[in-house]
Amino acid sequence: MNGRFVRRPQVEPLSPSPFMRLINLFRVQSDNPALVRAQFEAFTKQAPILYFILTTNALTVSYTYYGEAPIWLAVYIPVTFGILCAVRLRVWWQRRHAQYDDAQILKQLRLTHKLAVGLAIGFTAWSLALYPYGDPYAQGLIAFFMALTVIGCIFCLMHVRSAALLVTLIVNTPFIIFFMFEGHAALRAVAVNLALVSIAMIFILMVYYRDFANLVQSRKDLTVKQEETERLSDDNFRIANLDSLTDLPNRRRFFAALNLTFEICHKSGDRFAIGIVDLDGFKPVNDTYGHATGDRVLIEAGRRLQSLCGSNIILSRLGGDEFGLVVTGNPSDSDLMALGQKLGEIVRLPYDIGASHAQISACIGFATFPDSANTPDGLFERADYALYYAKRHLRGQTVLFSQAHEKLIHEHSVVEQALQVADLDCELSVVYQPIVDARTGRIAAFEALARWQSPFLGAIGPDRFIPIAERAGLIRPMTKVLIQKALKAAASWPDHVRISINLSAQDISVAEGVVQIIACVNQSGVDPKRIDFEITETSITSDFAQARRAIDALKALGCGISLDDFGTGYSSLSHVHRLPLDKIKVDKSFISDIDINPASFKIVRSLIVLCQDMGLTCVMEGVETEAQYEILSELGGDYIQGWYFSKPMSGDLVLRYMEQDQPARRQKA
Repeated sequence: MNGRFVRRPQVEPLSPSPFMRLINLFRVQSDNPALVRAQFEAFTKQAPILYFILTTNALTVSYTYYGEAPIWLAVYIPVTFGILCAVRLRVWWQRRHAQYDDAQILKQLRLTHKLAVGLAIGFTAWSLALYPYGDPYAQGLIAFFMALTVIGCIFCLMHVRSAALLVTLIVNTPFIIFFMFEGHAALRAVAVNLALVSIAMIFILMVYYRDFANLVQSRKDLTVKQEETERLSDDNFRIANLDSLTDLPNRRRFFAALNLTFEICHKSGDRFAIGIVDLDGFKPVNDTYGHATGDRVLIEAGRRLQSLCGSNIILSRLGGDEFGLVVTGNPSDSDLMALGQKLGEIVRLPYDIGASHAQISACIGFATFPDSANTPDGLFERADYALYYAKRHLRGQTVLFSQAHEKLIHEHSVVEQALQVADLDCELSVVYQPIVDARTGRIAAFEALARWQSPFLGAIGPDRFIPIAERAGLIRPMTKVLIQKALKAAASWPDHVRISINLSAQDISVAEGVVQIIACVNQSGVDPKRIDFEITETSITSDFAQARRAIDALKALGCGISLDDFGTGYSSLSHVHRLPLDKIKVDKSFISDIDINPASFKIVRSLIVLCQDMGLTCVMEGVETEAQYEILSELGGDYIQGWYFSKPMSGDLVLRYMEQDQPARRQKA
């Protein structure tokens, strides 16, 4: 064929010929296991009745012909038939509860098929042999015997169509022929009647078997649909209760387990705990290396956490980078702290992300029943607060909710309620701390710092009310008031003095917040080029893409962008590289001991060099002593801020302070 392959046309399978369809009527079907099993189960119940009918009828005929026919014909043969039927009846009775596979069932049906043919031939031959020895009444009994036996066999074998058809033909055909040629008109009439009845019985048999097969197929289809429904139900349950990424129980399943555990322990009085695990530093990994890498880190973190959870701990993924724990078995405080330590240690192990490794940590908050709360929701809220406390004060550690935290919650609740009803325009104020040029010693800018004087609670520090406002969703209206007040003050300053304003994560996490800021700037009359907005790493990592859009919008307006508290986050360098920043503010934790700690000195020096290489302005905050100032000046930092120059001052003192601005002033004011 010249090396070429010839594609043969596919031939459709031929349907059986009429002759083969006829032959198949007299065979046990083997291509439908469900139908074969249904035939076997139905016949198992009918077989004892079949053998009872054969035995009873044979003994009746034997009794009638006893003394008329030879003993071997009148007694021995029917007794033999009776014994055979009794044996088969006993076999079927013993097997009525037995379990068989498909191959064994098919084998049993084929054996039954052969026995039915053999018994039909045997009983027919025996009956015809007895017929000549009887008087007309006895001969009439033979005809009655055969007709009654055939009808009984057909009804008992209706589920095994092939056997029923063969029995009907094997028994009735010889008798119809025999009676037709007996020469008596009555017998010919019997033959015709028997033939017509046989045809009717075969028709009934065929219809019944067709309906039986259809019923079996319907039941099979129903079973398949039921299995499909169960599979879909299982899939729906999995989707509804399992996290698709980590394959751990999801948030819904976590709260179901929490509620169930609460009910059980509320009745028994047992102690249990819930915990919330937050992966610190995961969002920077996700933003830097992509969601696919982030997903692998989450899967691995979930696997590691699960490896430490025994049978008394249910681990769930609550969403994002948070996991939930339900710990039963009367855990003590020390047990929970030890568990938290193990979980933190295993999370901190490096994660393989291809060519390099990522490292994250975990904050964990625990709350116990009945110590922390007496409702499931209250328990979760307190575990969440313990986590919040760990993230703010004890990064990478475990916090167990205590009465001290309950007191803080109460205090925060009081502050939040006061904020809810506060007249922000009247109660909020702004103080200003100078930012000094490290080379000239002159004032370059002021940072605007929020203050709140509540008529009910008195003076509340920003370290208290700002986090509460953020958690309560009140920070955006507060930011609007503070920006307006700060820009109103800056409008009266010299044009070379800049204003630096802090923004919350919520201010830049949605487009509406950015629009609000831009509107405040446009309405103030202050040149946007004199304004710097300070953002923290936490405000960026919550939604990097949105944060980037917000920064781009503010930059397009002409404002400067400073990254505050630099060095305390998890991926500062990646943010510096990916964001259009103007300034970096080195966190005061590195400045406080720069004159006595060589490590702090090296870190600050490296950060200053980094800023110089990347063309960024470096602001060092938290300067309080002459020694710190001298070191920073020698290192080449651009701007310095701290109490060494001045504490934050009210707006009316800013102008007076600027009038005294002289390069020689380097002592604490």
